Amino acid sequence: MNQTSNKAVNIANHLTTMANDHPDKLAIAIQQHSLFGKVAHYTELNFAQLETQANLCAWALHQRGVRCGDKVVLMVTPSVDFFALTFALFRVGAIPVFVDPGMGIKNLKQCFAEAAPDVFIGIDKAHIARLLFGWGRASIRISITVGQLGLGSKLEKLKAKVKINHDDAFEPVAARANKMAAILFTSGSTGVPKGVEYSHAMFNAQIDALRQDYGISPGERDLATFPLFALFGPALGMASIIPDMDASQPIKANPEFIFAAIERYQCTNLFANPALMDVLGNAGKAKGVTLNSIKRVISAGAPATPASIAKFETLLNESTQVWTSYGATESLPVSKIGSHELLQQTQVITDQGGGICVGYPVADIKVKIINITDELVQSLSQAQVLATGQIGEICVQGPVVSPAYYQRMGATALAKIDDENGGFYHRMGDVGYLDTTGRLWMCGRKSHRVTLQHTELYTLSCERIFNLHPDVYRTALVAVKVAGIKQAYLCVELNSGVQVDQEMLFEQLKELGQQYRHTQQVAGFLVHPKFPVDVRHNAKIFREKLTVWAQAKLDT
Repeated sequence: MNQTSNKAVNIANHLTTMANDHPDKLAIAIQQHSLFGKVAHYTELNFAQLETQANLCAWALHQRGVRCGDKVVLMVTPSVDFFALTFALFRVGAIPVFVDPGMGIKNLKQCFAEAAPDVFIGIDKAHIARLLFGWGRASIRISITVGQLGLGSKLEKLKAKVKINHDDAFEPVAARANKMAAILFTSGSTGVPKGVEYSHAMFNAQIDALRQDYGISPGERDLATFPLFALFGPALGMASIIPDMDASQPIKANPEFIFAAIERYQCTNLFANPALMDVLGNAGKAKGVTLNSIKRVISAGAPATPASIAKFETLLNESTQVWTSYGATESLPVSKIGSHELLQQTQVITDQGGGICVGYPVADIKVKIINITDELVQSLSQAQVLATGQIGEICVQGPVVSPAYYQRMGATALAKIDDENGGFYHRMGDVGYLDTTGRLWMCGRKSHRVTLQHTELYTLSCERIFNLHPDVYRTALVAVKVAGIKQAYLCVELNSGVQVDQEMLFEQLKELGQQYRHTQQVAGFLVHPKFPVDVRHNAKIFREKLTVWAQAKLDT
């Protein structure tokens, strides 16, 4: 395992520091709308006020019986309470458990079963679902509601019962740097959801990466569309502006709300996943919006298409870039690349099937490419480390990399590789390569590769060739059996409203495929009405479902 300082730390200390040094500076602003979205309201707290709220919540939780080491599921919408409770839990030494409500009922139930939470804090809707579906029934001993129904102890009443002076500081638990601070569940969009263990050291390393590699400085204002990213604001001296949107379904966000919040607070930073960036790009371009205050855009969560990035760039100043950040819940960030380099230097390689460039590794991240295998690799000495330009499995090491999955020893063993120095590498589950300049390229998910008799095909490398057809919205490479022989087929989703002669379309796609050695292996094409994709990113294609659909289509 990586050697980590055992010095006592607590991520909550960052808020206290900002409250002491810059008490009157804006910390958070929450946008809400009334009258069917016609009137906007903003709730603002400076750092001193947020510190007071977090302190009060810490005392309230402590007096209710929440203790150091308790696992606490937090299902609260972005709000003052969300921020105050999260920092309060860190102070108490409890372990917040974050789950994505968009992952589905079945996956949520599994997450609760694995995490075995001691405490549940949620809005009314979350409590109703918890009772209806039996989430955490065997383990939860304390339930707290942030709402009106009173399904458990009401947070407001707990805070009112705090008898001490509200200015009395709740001393944060002095946790060890490598002690588990939180559990973040993966979305399950590319497999079974797994709880990723986060330490205080990991959180601090992520903060350092944002400060050093993205150049975020105190005094900035961030339009935060992902609540967990917003929590880094106090540590960076940056105000977090939370727009009125469902963070679990960004594709449904109202662009007008977001543009208004950016304008009101002159936001300098914008965090947006590719789905939201596409929504904002379309709306902004149609209405001639220019986001003059934005100094950088950070996009993460799924690969953004060059066309989507180029469209969004039209809303920005010429010097402002969209930074694509590569990583995963288990390791974020790993690498980054600016849109200027991406569009001007790497896109031509992408268009020829060379994969998507995800940029240079950020500070303190080491990347190795090993020979692709689905088997356990215990140590780096057992793996075949590949040379520059060779496609293999992407493995990373660094302070932002999680050491384990919670209560999943088997999954942890499959995902980690010990190195010769007592550290470990995390297997990203993606295939790619390093080029001669040190840039990392991604070619697709390892589990989605199509293995034929004499070659292996990778999704992103193949699909990009066919996605260039003007009538095609997106494609998905799948493996099927025709007359008992495995073949590579391409599922095709057309642009909205497009009507085509399928026989002619397939001939055109076949001609595109013949231009490159790897896409010559695609044996056939099938038009699908609308790909099944994940709710959050609207980009992660459920290829397993498409494989079943394609096979059934060919068998009929």
